[in-house]
Amino acid sequence: MELILLSIFCCLVTLFISLPLLLFLITRNNRTHSSLKYPPGRMGWPIIGESLKFGSCGLRGVPEKFTLERMQKFSSKIFKTSLLGEKVAVVCGPAGNKFVFSNENKLVRLWFPSSVDKIFPYSKHTSSHTETLILRKLLPGFINADALKRYAGIIDSTAKHHLQSHWANNKEVIAYPLVKKFVFSVACKLFLSIDDPVQVAELSDPFAVLGAGIFSIPINLPGTALNKAIKASNGLRTKFQEIITQRKLDLIKKRSSSQPQDILSHMLSACDEHGQFLDESSILSKTIGLLLGSLDTLSSAITFAIKYLAEHPHFYTEVLREQKAILNSKNGETLKWEDIQKMKYSWNVASEVMRLTPPFQGTFREAITDINYEGFLIPQGWKVHWNVYSTHKDAKYFPDPDKFDPSRFDGNGPAPYTYVPFGGGPRMCPGNEYARVVILTFIHNIVTKFKWETILPYEKIIANPMPKPAKGLPIRLQTQCS
Repeated sequence: MELILLSIFCCLVTLFISLPLLLFLITRNNRTHSSLKYPPGRMGWPIIGESLKFGSCGLRGVPEKFTLERMQKFSSKIFKTSLLGEKVAVVCGPAGNKFVFSNENKLVRLWFPSSVDKIFPYSKHTSSHTETLILRKLLPGFINADALKRYAGIIDSTAKHHLQSHWANNKEVIAYPLVKKFVFSVACKLFLSIDDPVQVAELSDPFAVLGAGIFSIPINLPGTALNKAIKASNGLRTKFQEIITQRKLDLIKKRSSSQPQDILSHMLSACDEHGQFLDESSILSKTIGLLLGSLDTLSSAITFAIKYLAEHPHFYTEVLREQKAILNSKNGETLKWEDIQKMKYSWNVASEVMRLTPPFQGTFREAITDINYEGFLIPQGWKVHWNVYSTHKDAKYFPDPDKFDPSRFDGNGPAPYTYVPFGGGPRMCPGNEYARVVILTFIHNIVTKFKWETILPYEKIIANPMPKPAKGLPIRLQTQCS
């Protein structure tokens, strides 16, 4: 009994001594936490937040307005909002871009809206975040410089065949859907070793539906963009399952050695760090996601290159001069990697196109801990968004920002983290070199074959979520004189 009383007494003494210290630590922590305010801004309506305003800016052809107005009203460094049903801190300017790109898996991690997991269901043992990390490890082995040296000629041949088949015998064309057809054909050939036009057409139809549903409001009801995207994804998964089943048989029988080592074969043959093959369900989702990611971004960049070159004949003439010099040195041969490296002026033009009309507006991260950024609190679990327009349309970094001026990219080009169509730093898009080769190859072929003019000079640009001409960019063609 005495031992029990003694134990109780000791516990009380310990509690008495430690309680003030515990209260001090709690109070200090609360003071530190409370000394930080949430970023300035507004959250909008319950659940919906400001998603409709964000989307309406894109549909009205002014996607930059949402970000730039809030930077001016609240803060040029950070503001809060609510998008896709989530509390979001939008970090702005080069410092904001650098913060996001440099703190991947330290303070923030890649985040996708819940619609992505619904459209691209993953294995029960993994997540969209994990699957994306795996894909980023796989991609460099397929689309690095050595691989692209082998594929430059294939991309060039595909561009020549496409222009001859779909453009050459027409006085007028609608550019955007035709460019998408070309970009998808290249991706099918290099990613899947598929070049049958009928099979390519069957696969391409559902991808427009997928793109519209990715960043839609996450409501899965009949008729909604998300519901349509889920149905399109299910149909694609059935078709891709057939392709994968046949490819696995080819790999087992070792017949695939006669085919290019495309990314599908690479994924089917790859093992994780434990020596296990990748889950077939995740390969399906990766393949569909990879095709979708390359389709809309590249189609947008090429289409707006066509638009801006039509509107600025001087730059068209300079691009044509550069490309004709390369063409005259080829003697009928297809383009090589070395030829792509000579297209410096053309890439300046393409870069300015992607500054004015970026292929995508930015991406989201999730705060994995409480973050003190510029004196404001970003709580754990909040989403962090970086947006290209916070620098691309800022006169501090690009004087007269609405002017089309490829000379901005002469010499060392823009200041670090101001030009970010492919992200930046350690989070640079692994497909940026692939994008450069495809864009420049198409530019080479179209300018050496055609002159053109836009039929609708003031056609509106809409972003939903990728930018595109509202009417598809109708143009009038004239065959280039030799």
